[in-house]
Amino acid sequence: MNKIDTHNNKGSDERSAATSLLRLGTRLKLSRQTHGLTLKALAAAANCSESLLSKVENGKVSPSLPMLHRLVEVLGTNIGWMFEESDGEEGIVFRAGSRPLIALDPLRRGEGISLERVIPYSPGHLLQCNIHHIEAGGESAGPIQHAGEEVGYLLEGAIELMVGEKTFRLSAGDSFVFNSELPHWYRNVGNERASIFWVNTPATF
Repeated sequence: MNKIDTHNNKGSDERSAATSLLRLGTRLKLSRQTHGLTLKALAAAANCSESLLSKVENGKVSPSLPMLHRLVEVLGTNIGWMFEESDGEEGIVFRAGSRPLIALDPLRRGEGISLERVIPYSPGHLLQCNIHHIEAGGESAGPIQHAGEEVGYLLEGAIELMVGEKTFRLSAGDSFVFNSELPHWYRNVGNERASIFWVNTPATF
């Protein structure tokens, strides 16, 4: 009769629970950002503290069932999706017209800017990729700087990009790359919406 390795089973259960908690936090954050909500706004709507919600999104604590019910109600989703183990095809492919569009908080990320997710938000991805849509007159909050590297390709429109002490004027078809530790900022200098295919690593938001 074979002995059951209870120590290994316990370790496996703990890893599974941690993965499930991280998945919940990741999807909760994605859903919140897609709805254009700040941590403070969602916490107020779901009647919970901002600090607790932050810990849940970072996979550090598990929410109570009543709290989870309130969160999914505010976000218009369901608990099953929050814990589903596989994203199926959507974990690899994002169909045109179905990519999440995140409306950014003007106080934190600038006026007239929305992000279209190209790579799904997941701790398993080393790259972060979005299409930055900047309305006429819109600009990023900044300048900002952080660890990493960034590359972009201007799909349409005209922008002004500031990196370090240099300022560049870009038109559709132009591309750029820079070290994220340099202060950077951009704005739409045209009369129509500008769109930038933007990749950076590591993920910053």
